[in-house]
Amino acid sequence: MMSELVLPQFIFSLIQYLREGYNEPAADLPSEKDLHKTLQILEPHVSFLEDLTKMGGAMRSVLTQVLTNQQFYKDLSSGIGENACAKKSHEKYLVALKGSGLAFPEDKLACGIQEQAAGTSTLAVQGLAGATATSGQGDSSDEEDQDGSQGVGKRKRVKLSSTTKDQSIMDVLKHKCFLEELLFWTIKYEFPQKMVTFLLNMLPDQDYKIAFTKTFVQHYAFIMKTLKKSHESDTMSNRIVHISVQLFSNEELARQVTEECQLLDIMVTVLLYMMESCLIKSELQDEENSLHVVVNCGEALLKNNTYWPLVSDFINILSHQSVAKKFLEDHGLLVTWMNFVSFFQGMNLNKRELNEHVEFESQTYYAAFAAELEACAQPMWGLLSHCKVRETQEYTRNVVRYCLEALQDWFDAINFVDEPAPNQVTFHLPLHRYFAMFLSKAVKCQELDLDSILPDQEMLMKLMIHPLQIQASLSEIHSNMWVRNGLQIKGQAMTYVQSHFCNSMIDPDIYLLQVCASRLDPDYFISSVFERFKVVDLLTMASQHQNTVLDSEHERSMLEGALTFLVLLLSLRLHLGMTDDEILRAEMVAQLCMNDRTHSSLLDLIPENPNPKSGIIPGSLSFESVLSAVADFKAPVFEPGGSMQQGMYTPKADVWDKEFDPVMVILRTVYRRDVQSAMDRYTAFLKQSGKFPGNPWPPYKKRTPLHPSYQGLTKLLHCKTLHIVLFTLLYKILMDHQNLSEHVLCMVLYLIELGLENSPEQETDEEDSVAGQERCHDSWFPGSHLVTNMRHFINYVRVRVPETAPEVKREAPASTSSDGLASSQSSRQPKSLQRENSGTAQVFSLVAERRKKFQEIINRNSSEASQVVRSKTSMKWSAPGATPQLTTAILEVKESILSLLIKLHHKLSGKQNSYYPPWLDDLEVLIQPELPKYSHGDGMTAVERILLKGAMQSRLNKRIIEDICRKVTPPVPPKRISSAEKKTLDKEERRQKARERQQKLLAEFASRQKSFMETAMDVESPDADIAMEIATSEQHVSEAVYDCVICGQSGPSTEDRPTGLVVLLQASSVLGQCRNSTEPKKLPTTEEEQIYPWDTCATVYDVRLTTLQRYFKDSSCLQAVSIGWEGGVYVQTCGHTLHIDCHKSYMESLRNDQVLQGFSVDKGEFTCPLCRQFANSVLPCYPGNNGERNIWQCHSNKNMQDLVKEVEELQEQLGTFPVSISSETNLSKEMESVMKDIKNTTQKKYTDYSKTPGSPDNDFLFMYSVARTNLELELVHRGGNLCLGGASTAGKRSCLNSIIEDPCKLSV
Repeated sequence: MMSELVLPQFIFSLIQYLREGYNEPAADLPSEKDLHKTLQILEPHVSFLEDLTKMGGAMRSVLTQVLTNQQFYKDLSSGIGENACAKKSHEKYLVALKGSGLAFPEDKLACGIQEQAAGTSTLAVQGLAGATATSGQGDSSDEEDQDGSQGVGKRKRVKLSSTTKDQSIMDVLKHKCFLEELLFWTIKYEFPQKMVTFLLNMLPDQDYKIAFTKTFVQHYAFIMKTLKKSHESDTMSNRIVHISVQLFSNEELARQVTEECQLLDIMVTVLLYMMESCLIKSELQDEENSLHVVVNCGEALLKNNTYWPLVSDFINILSHQSVAKKFLEDHGLLVTWMNFVSFFQGMNLNKRELNEHVEFESQTYYAAFAAELEACAQPMWGLLSHCKVRETQEYTRNVVRYCLEALQDWFDAINFVDEPAPNQVTFHLPLHRYFAMFLSKAVKCQELDLDSILPDQEMLMKLMIHPLQIQASLSEIHSNMWVRNGLQIKGQAMTYVQSHFCNSMIDPDIYLLQVCASRLDPDYFISSVFERFKVVDLLTMASQHQNTVLDSEHERSMLEGALTFLVLLLSLRLHLGMTDDEILRAEMVAQLCMNDRTHSSLLDLIPENPNPKSGIIPGSLSFESVLSAVADFKAPVFEPGGSMQQGMYTPKADVWDKEFDPVMVILRTVYRRDVQSAMDRYTAFLKQSGKFPGNPWPPYKKRTPLHPSYQGLTKLLHCKTLHIVLFTLLYKILMDHQNLSEHVLCMVLYLIELGLENSPEQETDEEDSVAGQERCHDSWFPGSHLVTNMRHFINYVRVRVPETAPEVKREAPASTSSDGLASSQSSRQPKSLQRENSGTAQVFSLVAERRKKFQEIINRNSSEASQVVRSKTSMKWSAPGATPQLTTAILEVKESILSLLIKLHHKLSGKQNSYYPPWLDDLEVLIQPELPKYSHGDGMTAVERILLKGAMQSRLNKRIIEDICRKVTPPVPPKRISSAEKKTLDKEERRQKARERQQKLLAEFASRQKSFMETAMDVESPDADIAMEIATSEQHVSEAVYDCVICGQSGPSTEDRPTGLVVLLQASSVLGQCRNSTEPKKLPTTEEEQIYPWDTCATVYDVRLTTLQRYFKDSSCLQAVSIGWEGGVYVQTCGHTLHIDCHKSYMESLRNDQVLQGFSVDKGEFTCPLCRQFANSVLPCYPGNNGERNIWQCHSNKNMQDLVKEVEELQEQLGTFPVSISSETNLSKEMESVMKDIKNTTQKKYTDYSKTPGSPDNDFLFMYSVARTNLELELVHRGGNLCLGGASTAGKRSCLNSIIEDPCKLSV
């Protein structure tokens, strides 16, 4: 009886209170206060219901019957009668219901459907921006209509799933029981905690749980609308998830609701409509005519992650296999979901600032990366977790199919043909990544034939462009080409490769590029790479070139970036054949090689699947076993200060010896310095273990075999275009052309070795020797096989160079073809080919022709409409850099890749004829079954390894290598050296090297002994004076030798390559506080007493200078005094020296990572590369022998008259000191630079005492006073006596020699 009489009335009265307390807000704040007041009044009522739920299952069953009984609700709702108060509350309820659906007026809907039926693609139609999304929804419609007037494009409606029969998703809500209206008001009041607790306390009742879940799904769209408007979205989000996670975590319940209430349709539709409210027109590619729309990352919806409760629910239900399969089987749902994902395709577009620095650095990239990871990547991983067996092949086919359709619509919407817009980059391509990851899963787990699900060649060409543009932009950003965009662009580049994002971003991008490379024409792909990296013009064999798209200062880093990308592309096997445990091991080794790691940091740095419920985290169960296999644990230790250092994992010796992979380190490096850190640790291991004593190069590691589906990737290593590039770069490196670093050479040799490791079937040397010339289709190489092309000699090359280049004076030999590149068979070239290619640039003329032909084939197979569009961009493939200022010249080359490698070995060793084919002594090296999988060594070792592999694969190569070595070596009678003679020669060579090392050590010891004697100024006896004079006189003729702590080379400081002393410049006023009186200072106790006495050193010298300037000429006065007592510059040094050019490179590397430094690199601050002491300048060491330097240190007992005479003579000599300084040299530039540093260290008022500002006399006075200041400060350190006092106890040492010598010479 109570359940039928009391409880329905009580719950209805609660609903009446909720109705009356709600007012449709005209302004937000009053409404919030009213809602809060209503909830306070109703708190006892809700508490009573909460107490009832605690009475047990019987009472919860009774409450369930009341809450879900439709008759009770109908009777009480219709029995309002003439009650005015009840009528008013019912009207408020109806008003509140108006905005509860997603529908809009029927005329707009009909118009939208009609437009869609006209044939416009679903994606271009996405123009569903906010206007059409909720145009009939109360107070939000006005704002969204305004959005629609901003030209987002035509607003057209996306078709919902074909299975959507129930229009409750779109229509206004209709309530049939107390539970439905109670939940409605709970949502309207933004989920008050008491109501949420009551509703959740009822969940143990199974009937209630089912009814409540269906009601929750019914109100899902209304929840989204309320959440968007809420000012407390964080609190509301937490309470929504608190409810939904308990409803959707049950797979049976989720499946039931999915079937009966169309849960998947509702969720996808609600997410779609939620994002439509913040769409803007995409400016990617075609800014004016683009029909594509993307989410605005600056909107509060994305910045505050308001969408995450809905995405979280969607991920939750996709973790259930039965629900996910229903999703993957429903084609309509997949279409709608791809439309949703396309909203994030190309968002947060970056445009490179070319003129001025951006005024405001937008931080929207945080929201963009979070949105792609949470809203796109996590659902993707959830779906992938259910596509692990052959039986699920059809699901993958469905996703790939609709993903490709969405991508084609996207390309059409942005008017993309084959060239990306310049100076634009977006890191967000979720459609590309969906396509890539489902391809990977199809091959790896479902045994699908890759070609059966790949699109045609034209689509693959389009698919590769934007991921490739991202890789090129990464190099541009690291090269500081985007510096005017601020630090946020570097933040995006770092986030893109960071461990929490890399699995969902850079890894799918590189995999997709690998797939495209394996199926596209390799010459087209290679040429596209170098074009995207803007280094096509650099790839010329001429000594000079004009780059039309890249500044010369960025050429080196962009070329390094292009080659490094190719090495990554061809070496990585993350999706091409590695198992999950192999991937985990490789990731762990890469992180440990960069730095020792704690267990927690290692867990954080290993890339994880974004969806923890997916069950496909690589090697998750074997983390500890892999860690114990690759690392040793260093126990925590107490430091001297009392703090405890954490326990760290460090790589085992076997890991350094056999598993260190620099390619994986480069891929996973967020900061460039981590790559150098890994190499430094690797070098230290090799030296400690005695495996290699020199400076090693990154080791070559044999790769895991490719999966059969991706064997086409190796075609890149065997295409003429790449061989042309490698030949050109080897030639330029051998000729010492600018902008080519050791890193470039390392990557070139790595690519050649990769090509030899992945050669196709062995060639037949006999066939090649007979028919080689007949097979020659162009003037570069006879074929595409690297082993064959290595021995192919190229005699002459026609190049395009500036008119000032030295090659212009040369005339073309009669036998040279007019092709961009001439080979040894140039005389046999058809005349038609000569005419066709005449006047084009030397490297990519062939590639341009091939690409044009490739485009023509595609256009022939396409519709006429597409032919018209593509014809516009085909003209872009004219010869790069062909400007009127360039002229054609003939370059004599007469080299092959083999000959270049042998000469390169000579250059790296510093000796002529350094390479000796090892098989001449031992033929067994050519017939060994397999070379080691892992190789240590330097550049010479790499060249030797490549030549050996080339000889092993071809008898002709072996013979040609021997011939080249005979030609380079002076002709001698062939002699077979016995093993005994070889041992004797080796022993003699070792002795010679030992003698050279001994002489170097003796010279270094003598230099250090002299340096010690120079700095040891505390002389105790005349005998010591005599000893010092004897020692210095013996070394009078020797030139000072300095050790560079960066490059490790020893040598004198020269005007062309000066050496400098690492110094710290600081302003100091310590000397100014010295007093003439020995009376101790007292604190003032009366107004008459002063804390600043008149007899301080600074005051005395200030008064002296003022007095002198009153009676004498200014120039004379400035020569009679010394300044620097206040604001003087104190120069200290750690004693280490380095080359000035090495220092500049070091500063550049620090500048790339300036975000993390504890000092300002832009102000010249740095830490000594050896001892890590703080410094801010480098003091150049003036060239000369040690005798000159000893003038300043020799202790003398001469009288004052003789000393004055010596000073006068020295002053006369100063005019002739630096004869070469008058001419512009590197030394003079650095001296001017350090003088500016010294002046900038102190304030201007302490540097300018002349009556005429900027007077040369003033500069002369300041620089001399710097020396006096440091001499006086050294006296203070030594207790007032240079001869009897001890050495300075400061952490840094005095550098009086350089201070007295260099500034004096510069001042002249």
